[in-house]
Amino acid sequence: MRRCMVIRKLRSCADIWPIDGKSARPPENWNGWPGGKRFALILTHDVEAEKGQEKCRYVMKLEEDKGFRSSFNFVPGDYHVIPDLLKKIKVNGFEVGVHGWTHDGSLYKSREIFLSQALRINEYLKKWEAVGFRSPAMHHNLDWLGDLDIEYDMSTFDTDPFEPQPNGMGTIFPFLVKGNGVRRSYIEMPYTLPQDFTLFIIMRERTIDIWKRKLDWLVEQGGMVLLNTHPDYMNFGGTKLGIEEYPARYYEEFLEYVRTRYEGQYWNALPRETARYCMSAYNGDQAVIHDASSSESQVTYEICSSRQ
Repeated sequence: MRRCMVIRKLRSCADIWPIDGKSARPPENWNGWPGGKRFALILTHDVEAEKGQEKCRYVMKLEEDKGFRSSFNFVPGDYHVIPDLLKKIKVNGFEVGVHGWTHDGSLYKSREIFLSQALRINEYLKKWEAVGFRSPAMHHNLDWLGDLDIEYDMSTFDTDPFEPQPNGMGTIFPFLVKGNGVRRSYIEMPYTLPQDFTLFIIMRERTIDIWKRKLDWLVEQGGMVLLNTHPDYMNFGGTKLGIEEYPARYYEEFLEYVRTRYEGQYWNALPRETARYCMSAYNGDQAVIHDASSSESQVTYEICSSRQ
């Protein structure tokens, strides 16, 4: 059913997906990426279920072999997160984040539910010494997220009309969500490349051409290349693909494409490094796209579904 909906939506969203040209404008007073790099590359992974944990080791090995680092986000309320895996991630220079309390879509059903789950999320942020968050299913409320003890959030996207909450942020750069004295300020980092599940499971794409096309465009704009993939759906064994699996070589091809085509031109930063750089650069009063002290968002949303 979801595949049919996505295919139907594609026809009316060609002007904003996978590229929304209006999202290329950089923040006011933007000074670029560290070291004069042409673009930032942030690799992230959401581990949806317990079975995805063992595959994290394969993902790390693949990235290490090609000289990359990334972050892994876990759901502590749904499965036991292996302590040795968390240790290995950190020791090897990767990052750990929290991916909601559970993955059942309940986080934003009410303010009371959010605050209740936020207490548990904050416990694990502290326990894991983590500073980043991503909501399950990319649901988001930028005001409420200020109740989490985070330096950054990654629950949004520049443009993705196929998500349950399809309001894109309309930017390919990190931005500041300004607090209101009660809720803290944090950096919002929208993902800017289509998710692997959308491309390879829902749309049944058999190449990484869409990733490459969008990547090349992001590089031309000097923006942030932020990719979110899921170890759960990667098949590393070369065995027959499960109904919700795709060959891990697609991700390997992507890394190799970046490494060879843009060698020396990218800043491969962990999300926390990106957030700290941007918070320092914005100095708390620039690149504000959303202000939690106001009852109205300053974001201009592009919602494809309104044109169906």
